[in-house]
Amino acid sequence: MDIPTTRSSVILRLPILFAGFFILGIGIVANLYATLGTSPWGVLHVGLTNVTPFTLGQITQIVGLVIVISSWLLGFSPGFGTIANMITIGFFIDVIIDWNIIPTQTQITWQITQLILSIIILGVGVFLYLRAQLGAGPRDGLMVALASRFSRPISQIRVPMDVIVVVLGFLLGGPLGVGTVISALTLGYFIQFFLKIGQFDKPSDQLNLLGLYQIIKRK
Repeated sequence: MDIPTTRSSVILRLPILFAGFFILGIGIVANLYATLGTSPWGVLHVGLTNVTPFTLGQITQIVGLVIVISSWLLGFSPGFGTIANMITIGFFIDVIIDWNIIPTQTQITWQITQLILSIIILGVGVFLYLRAQLGAGPRDGLMVALASRFSRPISQIRVPMDVIVVVLGFLLGGPLGVGTVISALTLGYFIQFFLKIGQFDKPSDQLNLLGLYQIIKRK
């Protein structure tokens, strides 16, 4: 699947994009409710809910907005998917929490099971939204922007970035635990697995807002 170049191809990819976001929302809540410690960014987001009046979904949106602006200033061009990611996943998180469809686990066997399932679900969600090629997520965009600015490999940016957000989140009372470590170490492999299954395991372009504007204005 190539980057979309027509209005119809963009429209056809929207269901894939938003399905990915909804699945990511399920994975984020399931990861949190496994109660073994959430993902690195999750630690920060939950920590921020402890010191602000905002819901987890709203914090996700606010942090996403700050990241999008920062990435843009660093030279990363967001796409429609970047903006939609920032808004939609936070909305889905709050809806899923309000509907109470994900159980909170307290027994170790179910905690581990739900943690593993949540990581798999997150991998599927990331695969779907990347497959749409309508723009990388805010946090991925920041990682790419920093790597470009400092001329460093992605791996040398990702690890320090995760450590910083975990430390900040932990200081704010975020749920740091063994699940945080497991999520950080394994999520990338699951994402790569699903990208390979979907024959999308090679680097691909993402349509940015300028490219989308050029497609829309065509007659």
